[in-house]
This record gives sequence, structure tokens and C-alpha cells, in this order.
Amino acid sequence: MTNTVEAIHNEMQSLHETGTYKHAPVIDGPMGPTVRLRDGREVVNLCSNNYLGLANDPEVVAGAKAAVDQYGQGTASVRFICGTFSIHEELEAEIAEFFGFQAATTYVSCWCANEALVPTLLSEGDAVVSDSLNHASIIDACRLCGKNVRRVVYQHNDMADLAAKLEDIRDARRKLIITDGVFSMEGDLANLPEIVKLAKKHDALVAVDDSHAHGVLGNTGRGTAEHFGVKVDILTGTLGKALGGAAGGFIAAAKPVIELMTQRSRPQLFSNALPPATAGGALAAIRKLKHTPELVETLRTRVAFFREELQQQGFNVLESPSAIVPVIVGDTAKAIALAKQMLSEGVMITGFGYPVVPEGTARLRAQISATHTREHLQKALGAFESLRKSFA
Repeated sequence: MTNTVEAIHNEMQSLHETGTYKHAPVIDGPMGPTVRLRDGREVVNLCSNNYLGLANDPEVVAGAKAAVDQYGQGTASVRFICGTFSIHEELEAEIAEFFGFQAATTYVSCWCANEALVPTLLSEGDAVVSDSLNHASIIDACRLCGKNVRRVVYQHNDMADLAAKLEDIRDARRKLIITDGVFSMEGDLANLPEIVKLAKKHDALVAVDDSHAHGVLGNTGRGTAEHFGVKVDILTGTLGKALGGAAGGFIAAAKPVIELMTQRSRPQLFSNALPPATAGGALAAIRKLKHTPELVETLRTRVAFFREELQQQGFNVLESPSAIVPVIVGDTAKAIALAKQMLSEGVMITGFGYPVVPEGTARLRAQISATHTREHLQKALGAFESLRKSFA
């Protein structure tokens, strides 16, 4: 045991020595376009997935508080044992209606939703085809499938490769194509129109994790499918980004698929239901988005301004309609060091490097919110400009 702990200590020490150890700033207040750090500094926040600024919205907070007052802290057990709260059913009905599906069910995170979906849906003789840049939760979900389920990976957004992979599994009983809607590190979008066409040709289901697209893409913020004007079979997503900012995830699909999840998916059968505060806040957030879709256009305007200004300054910015704005740096240690320098300039932004992204493509990833003002974004742009030489 002593040798094992010492080896882990040495491994962690090497991260410090190479400049790749991750540090999380401590925030002493609510999440917003700016945050107050524990040392008292107020900094512009480019780290949060709080795309619509609802994490501390008065209506969302009131929804969370009201749910706690009515239901307390939680179920204290799993739903099929102790029962479920009416607010869970209300939230799930709202999710299904909002995204245009027959039914939905919730989990404590979208990670759990993805790990529920794939191994529950697929069994012996089935196959799953996954984009190479899918989120880690999808990768792990595919790994959880039984040994008699074929797991195939196609090159990122390469439709010719996807077609070839689907041809390879043409004899599978049940075929599932699963992809992120918005890829979190690149900010680019899945080619859903072509994916849907290939799925129809090969009699496959299409599942999309749209966690970074809800509240961001489409005229009304319903995500990647709305953006492209297509329909997918299964949707997973989070309630911890644009839709409330707390936690929780969901699956939306045809009613039989959701019944299968509630009857057999292990993350629901063996985990407590969403805390009432999370359910109440998410319910209020979805209803606010339904009634104020102009929030989506406000966000789109903020993102376009910020991306265009960075490009004009000469930074290597990946193009995308999403609210994720990656600025490519190259070296992992350099990206982490630049993030620290940006914080000293009053801007909180995260540096991502290997193994989260491929070696040599480390980046600072900015995430924009509808509640960022022009002044907030100008301050951030000023920090980039002041450190321009360090990016070279």
C-alpha cells in the first residue's frame, strides 16, 4: 500500500514539474458572466457552460427553492423502491414536449444518461457506431456494452467512413449511431443531415448527446436537430449547462425506449432521483427558454462578436456556430500557463491539453453566455491582446 501511494504521489509530482497539473479556482459566489474569487477579485468568466445565464436567474432559483420547500432534500432512495416525486414526472413531461419526443426520463447527470442508454439498448448481436471525438461519457458507455455487442468508431465527422462502418455491421440485429451534437473541445457540429440519411439507408437508430447545443442552436434553442431541420431517434442532454446550470441529465425518445430505460437501465435502478432543487430549477429554466427564445439570439450575437474580434486580432480560432470558442495554442503546459496569465489579467479561462485533446492542439477554450455584456467581452479581448506575444 505504501509503495502504491508513493508511486501515485510521484505521478502527481510529475504533473507539477511539467506544468500540466490542473488547478480549479475557488469561487465565492454564484455563477455568472463575472465571478468573485475567494481572494475577493471579480473576474470575467469564460469557463462556464452557463450559456443562457440561468444558473443564478431569479426565476430559476425561485423554482429550486419552491421545490425544496415542497419536497425536501430528496427521495433518499431509488425511484422504483421508494416512489417518485410528482415534480420528476412534471419535468420529464416538459422535456419530452419541448424537444418533440413521446417521453423522457431523468438521471443525476448526462454521464449517467449516456451510460444508461447504450448498454441497456444494445445486447448480443447488436452494434454501436461512435464518432472518434465523442464525449468521454459516450466512450465509456460503449465500453460498458456486453462483449457480444460490436463497438465501432468512425473518424470524426467523416461520412464516408461512417458509411463504410455501417456496411461492415450490416448484419447486426440492432444498430445505433451515437454522436455529440456539438463537440465540446472543437465546438464544431455533427453532420446530422448526412448521419440521418445514412441511418435510414442502413436501418440504424440515431442518438445525439446535445448537452452543448440546448439553449444554443436552433431558432428556439432546441439544439442541433433544430439547427439542421432534421429529426433524430434519441436525445440525451444535461440540465447542468444552459438548462439551469446545476446538474442532472435526461434521455428523450419514443415511449417504448424510455420504458426500457426505466425498467432496466442501471444508473436509474441504482441511483437516487434528481434532488428536488435540481428538478425545480431545471423545470423553471426550460419554461423560461420556451417563453423567452430571444435569449438564444442574444447569445448568438455575443458569440459572433467575440469570435470575429479574436480572428481580427490574429488568433487561431476554430470556426463554429456554437458558443464554444477554442483558441489554439499548441503545447499543453503553455495553454495552462496562459490560462494563469489570463487570470492575472482578470479573465478566467481554462487551458486544455493532452490527453483531453490530441498532442500539439492544446487550447484556451472560451465559452460565451447571453449575459456577457459588450464590456465583459471587451475586457477579455483586451487580455488576449495584452498576452499576444505569449501565444506565439
